[in-house]
Amino acid sequence: MTKTHAQRVFSGVQPTGNLHLGNYLGAIRKFVDMQHEMESIYCIVDMHAITVWQDPKQLRDQTLEIAAAYVAAGIDPDKAIIFQQSAVSGHAELAWVFNCVARMGWLNRMTQFKDKAGKDKERASVGLFVYPNLMAADILLYRATHVPVGEDQKQHLELARDIATKFNNEFGDEDFFPLPEPLIKGPGARIMSLRDGTSKMSKSDPSDLSRIVLTDDADTIAKKIKKAKTDPEPLPTEMDGLEDRPEAKNLVGIYAALAGMTDEAVLAEFGGEGFGKFKPALADLAVAKLAPLTEEMRRLRGDEAYLEGILRTGAEKARVIAEPIMREVKERVGFIV
Repeated sequence: MTKTHAQRVFSGVQPTGNLHLGNYLGAIRKFVDMQHEMESIYCIVDMHAITVWQDPKQLRDQTLEIAAAYVAAGIDPDKAIIFQQSAVSGHAELAWVFNCVARMGWLNRMTQFKDKAGKDKERASVGLFVYPNLMAADILLYRATHVPVGEDQKQHLELARDIATKFNNEFGDEDFFPLPEPLIKGPGARIMSLRDGTSKMSKSDPSDLSRIVLTDDADTIAKKIKKAKTDPEPLPTEMDGLEDRPEAKNLVGIYAALAGMTDEAVLAEFGGEGFGKFKPALADLAVAKLAPLTEEMRRLRGDEAYLEGILRTGAEKARVIAEPIMREVKERVGFIV
């Protein structure tokens, strides 16, 4: 039997560290657009966060900060579902089933575990190793058909498709779970560090100058852009001229994403100019685009009861979708329900 799965998008953000420009342009701003295109479920993945140790109070505070960022950016809690992962037990239940479906060899190929565990992988948590199985459960618990992901998460989504296929084949329905499609598109898909154009902008970078944090004030944003690493050459007039110039390419990409322009259009405007002119223009643009978001986030963070209410209501809506699917999973694997 073949099902026609309704289009549904699922994605999430970890409540670890301060949200930065890469999180906003690469994920949250896209969530805002997608809520108008298909049914949308946006999670705060606190279970993923504890694969490495988190201070419990900070974890709670950062969960509320992401909820505030979602709403401040324009995600409508009456249109999209906003909730925290740990509030829906199906995520953990389905992850265990997938731990028994996925193969060790599949997980051994996951490059992110190797990157995050480093040389001391024997001391890494088991949770960090099976993180991709939980990610697959997050998506498939809702039979999501589309997942906005960065390039670094694409391998995990491919694993989710493999797990879905194996479950479907082993438990008697080739289309029980859809095979989710990645959404990697548009400007801002990959924002790089302001100090190293070859590395992704990251919460974990030891240098605060490497990232623009969504709570930065105007002076801090301007300072970080002024100090951003560049080269001595002026901006080129054609895209080919950005090859082998990762820092210049990154700053052009950030300007394009903030302004809603193409990289080509940015070069048409600033090509031939030095960074002495381009950086102040980028700083002014960043402040103009981020200041209203920062102000609204600050206002929302002052009303924790409102944010907690959004998360509670969102979790209730998520359970309505997840529980019938999880019940059917249990029946298929032979559990008495």
